[in-house]
Amino acid sequence: MARFRRTSPDQPGWSRRRAGKGFVYLDESGHRLADDDAQRCRKLVIPPAWEEVWICPHENGHLQAVGTDAAGRRQYLYHPEWRARRDQEKFARLVDFGKALPRARVRVLEDLTAEGMPLERACATAVRLLDIGCFRIGSDTYAEDNGSFGLTTLERRHVRRQGNALHFRFTGKSGVEHSIEIDDPPSVAALEVMRRRRGGEALLVCREGARWCSLSPGDVNDYIRDVTGLGATAKDFRTWHGTVVAAAALAESEEPGETRASRKRAVAAAMREVAEFLGNTPALARSAYVDPRVVEAYEEGRTIATAAKRSHRTPEDRQAALERAVLRLLR
Repeated sequence: MARFRRTSPDQPGWSRRRAGKGFVYLDESGHRLADDDAQRCRKLVIPPAWEEVWICPHENGHLQAVGTDAAGRRQYLYHPEWRARRDQEKFARLVDFGKALPRARVRVLEDLTAEGMPLERACATAVRLLDIGCFRIGSDTYAEDNGSFGLTTLERRHVRRQGNALHFRFTGKSGVEHSIEIDDPPSVAALEVMRRRRGGEALLVCREGARWCSLSPGDVNDYIRDVTGLGATAKDFRTWHGTVVAAAALAESEEPGETRASRKRAVAAAMREVAEFLGNTPALARSAYVDPRVVEAYEEGRTIATAAKRSHRTPEDRQAALERAVLRLLR
């Protein structure tokens, strides 16, 4: 198994320069690379439209290339084996995450009712939104470099009150436009405290003495680890919900699933449903947000059909039943 080194575009790296219909690749000093190093750069298949390209000089770097696309967004190419390993680790802990969720949700709702806006209530608000709205967590780098937003970088201008609900409109990762409605009384109440404060653009904030301070992804992930008792992060919510949506879609598929072709169509339709739910592409949904054991089980004739087709009194009851069924399927 390869050992990877953490790399960053802030470190010295290689670059490329257009030459005719292709590129020449240069080292840190601007000299042309040797043929074998240039060939490794070509094998990365860096999109031709990328500008300001940084290339990792180490073959085992976890981050292999960074560039700016035609829309001005910073884009990243990771080592495929590193990404595959991360995905394996993520899916391996998904059952533990699903088992921890009911207890964590109780704690989150308790913290959401705290007085004022201490860090715990602000983090509980963020986690509740991750759970019911499937937001990405966001990063200052994406907001500054690409003008794209996630939960912790949202600003007050991205939210409007509509009756008893709050409506979020913002540009997310890869330029995807998001429109998310949150009709959840404890979340709305906490967000209204944040929205109606004086001064500041950030939406998610907490009170520290006389000051309002923005929440960071680290604050939220620390809280997630606390309430779940696991080394979980914000992304685990999207992975969990993507997996549940896929399992339900396969269980309710109109495809008979009796032939390889019909099963392939059903899986493709399920991934489209997950992609629409999460706001990304079907290919990314399948590779990064749906536990492969769900598809493997479907191809073996095992689904969560009983839970998916049973009638439930409320959407919350249905979601709980689906999640319990997915846990049984994955074990």
